[in-house]
Amino acid sequence: MKISNIIVILFLIAIITITKKSTKSKKYKSNNKHHKKGRNMANLTAKKIGEKLNLTPKEINDIFIELNFIKKCDKGYEITDLGKQNAGEQKFYMGNSFIIWDEKILNNELFLKMIKPENEIKENIEIDFRKKFQAQYRTKSGHYVRSRAEVIIADWLYSEYICFAYEKRVPILEDIYCDFYLPKEKIFIEFWGYEEDEKYIERKNKKLELYKKYNLNLIEIDNKIINNIDDILPREILKFK
Repeated sequence: MKISNIIVILFLIAIITITKKSTKSKKYKSNNKHHKKGRNMANLTAKKIGEKLNLTPKEINDIFIELNFIKKCDKGYEITDLGKQNAGEQKFYMGNSFIIWDEKILNNELFLKMIKPENEIKENIEIDFRKKFQAQYRTKSGHYVRSRAEVIIADWLYSEYICFAYEKRVPILEDIYCDFYLPKEKIFIEFWGYEEDEKYIERKNKKLELYKKYNLNLIEIDNKIINNIDDILPREILKFK
């Protein structure tokens, strides 16, 4: 073989080698770029979110629990399927479990709504109802409620050592408030007592539609069963356990 041919072959081999190295380098940079991008998209802890919103990590996690994005576990917090759908990712460190979030959680409409003050009510029906039926009945737990029937419900929950909140905002996009909320059981309780009021009926039907739409745990109580809640409420609560 002539020397000139050998030189040509060596030259071609060198070009092929350089081309392969260049291609590998580009792939590596591309993969590394996507990897870094993926890491940056999901790096917000409850602490970092709280710093941006002027809230504590516990307050942030409590909101996520209320939204059913996460739940408490022995070593911290565990993400739910709903949390995964909203860009959360389970992480573990030194035996503890926690969640990191994509930055788009800061633009999540429902999450941002839950941060707003509880007294920010926009629905005219709800405003009219609260004006008409003042919270003037004191319960054993110190809550002031809007009817004697609600006193019976609140006092029963208190006597059974069941933690509850009164007139809690329901964690959905629409503006509605439940009569009672049991956070441990994630149960909403509604007392229907003013069936003769047209606007009240409208409010009731709207709330029932939303409870059904979001598949929320609801217990309904009316004047027919209010005096038998010792028998009825325990059975109704057990249905959701």
